[in-house]
Amino acid sequence: MEENKIQAGILKLLNEKANLKQHVFDSTHGKFKLLKEVLKNIEQEYNDLIVHLDKRVHLKYTDNGQFVIQLKIAGDVLVFYMHSNTFEFDRDHEVWKLPYAQENLLNSYCGVINIYNFLHDSFYYNRQDDLGYLVARVFINRDGSFFVEGKRQKGMGVNHFGEKILDHENWRKIVETAMQYSLEFDLLVPPYDDMKIVSLQQMNEEVMHSRMQTGKRLGFVYNSDDVK
Repeated sequence: MEENKIQAGILKLLNEKANLKQHVFDSTHGKFKLLKEVLKNIEQEYNDLIVHLDKRVHLKYTDNGQFVIQLKIAGDVLVFYMHSNTFEFDRDHEVWKLPYAQENLLNSYCGVINIYNFLHDSFYYNRQDDLGYLVARVFINRDGSFFVEGKRQKGMGVNHFGEKILDHENWRKIVETAMQYSLEFDLLVPPYDDMKIVSLQQMNEEVMHSRMQTGKRLGFVYNSDDVK
């Protein structure tokens, strides 16, 4: 009898939760494919508008496979990374205050697409120790409903979860907001005391391999401001 209960419990989880997670993956992956089309359009449109500018500031879209794509914007690169797993939120998360999640707990299961900002030189010179910064992450459920945690992503926050579907127009707003934030997010000089001593070996490695760790806020505290 006890064995039958365990079996029934496993079958229920397979039928409900495991099946749900597959639907969330399919939904997220579909929206990631849509993002690829949006980025191609943005690349073409902006390059047409800035055709008179130096070629080095033009946009370049790169498809790195099933889960990673890049958009180079002058000296910056936005990396869009889709995680292959499905996530649930901790009990203190704002999502649980929404009727949309309270009325059906299955609505809260989401896939996630992260948007990171790197320096283009980090890729060009293969500086493996350079830093990238998370500027936004997009949560998508089985129905394509979404919300964004990220820099300046106003109107896309958790309070709107269940109200909007992640379509071409919403993707474009998310991407262009990330573009603008990244272009305004400048590279700062590290504190003097962090750089005043260097060994000959370190200098040789930096000169030969361009390995001096670089990031837009290296040496400064990176606060999660504007993340709503």
